[in-house]
Amino acid sequence: MKLWLSGALVEEAQACVSPLDRGFTLGDGLFETLRVKAGAILRREAHLARLAAGARVLGLALPAAGLGAALSATAEANALSDGVLRLTITRGMGPRGVLPPAAPVPTVVITAAPLPPPSPPARLVIAEGTRRNERSPLSRVKSLNYLDNILARQEAAGWGADDAVLLNTRDRVAETSIANLFAVLGGELVTPPLSEGVLPGVMRAAVLAEGAIERPITLAELVTASEIFLTSALGIRSVRALKGRDLPGFGVAERLRGRIVGA
Repeated sequence: MKLWLSGALVEEAQACVSPLDRGFTLGDGLFETLRVKAGAILRREAHLARLAAGARVLGLALPAAGLGAALSATAEANALSDGVLRLTITRGMGPRGVLPPAAPVPTVVITAAPLPPPSPPARLVIAEGTRRNERSPLSRVKSLNYLDNILARQEAAGWGADDAVLLNTRDRVAETSIANLFAVLGGELVTPPLSEGVLPGVMRAAVLAEGAIERPITLAELVTASEIFLTSALGIRSVRALKGRDLPGFGVAERLRGRIVGA
């Protein structure tokens, strides 16, 4: 694989990031995962806009230009017709300590991978060991620090499930460890608003544009849903079961999948 590293394409075996990089030492950075279909990078501008918004929250200076071209160059160098790109930006190297250096030089890495096979409908549990902090500005940033998500995913694996629903500090539904969540409740397609500790997903925005509504969702409501599905940059995944309860329908997800996933 050829990857993009701070301005140039290099072979994976020759790529090197400093052990003093703050992305490695402190998780000080951002990332985006982008779907490639028939050679086109889907929703590229929406991803770059979210990256820029996250960088403003962190006070992280992005390269002045060229990220879009770098993404395209990485896809082309790997003959990536259908696959996945990951764009990672860190604050770069810095001395010991939490405060960023006065003049950081960001590290930019773009990797390419084949598109994974379609996932079967997911089995979900409710994460009990951690919560989504809706009061933190980082809840709306796709940062490199995924430890809460990792804990939730490990908890799900311990129960033999595919993913875990993360509640916020008010014990309301936020999202799962890797995806935004939509539910059909009382005939309406709903998803928690960003104020509930939700990452502003790019595919989430596409589903909202199809008529879904935002409102808080309690756990008591969620367990009564007639359908639940998850959204990420890679697609829409139906949910087969929540806390051991089978869900009866996949119809809304199937319709949306056909209309917007590859658009």
